[in-house]
Amino acid sequence: METAQSRRQTAPGAFTAFARFVLCGGGVGLASSFAVAALASWIPWILANAVITVVSTLLATELHARFTFGAGGHATWRQHAQSAGSAAAAYGVTCAAMFVLQQSVAAPGVVLEQVVYLSASALAGIARFVVLRLLVFARSNSQSAAPTRTARPALTTMALTAAPVGPAVFCRTA
Repeated sequence: METAQSRRQTAPGAFTAFARFVLCGGGVGLASSFAVAALASWIPWILANAVITVVSTLLATELHARFTFGAGGHATWRQHAQSAGSAAAAYGVTCAAMFVLQQSVAAPGVVLEQVVYLSASALAGIARFVVLRLLVFARSNSQSAAPTRTARPALTTMALTAAPVGPAVFCRTA
């Protein structure tokens, strides 16, 4: 029989979660760059980029749910939608930064463009990490605030009520 202690998922600390975020996101990003290039040899680049962006966002969200933030299972559709929204916002930040650069400097060099793009990407990535950690994969979302009660044997119910547990014990995603 599974105890409340063994079912409890512990969220990784902020530093560990951020390191996992960089590893997962960076790994998916690197693989995506190769996948876009490979797919673009068969279909137009813009279509290849769109397809790979969707697939890589879905994959990264699953990795973040299972590994980065320790949510304990598959990402929900809501989490996928919120993650896609944060990815779109990050994309908008990098586009805006590049637009401002193009408007500010007549002929920016490759190094300046890379510095601006990578800086904007880093800032957007940090903001995305915060959004995913505090909002998308937070332990206190409304779905975990309202525990689902099921019929339990009296002995198990007594053990659960006697132990000091939080709402996370009652909620698990399949």
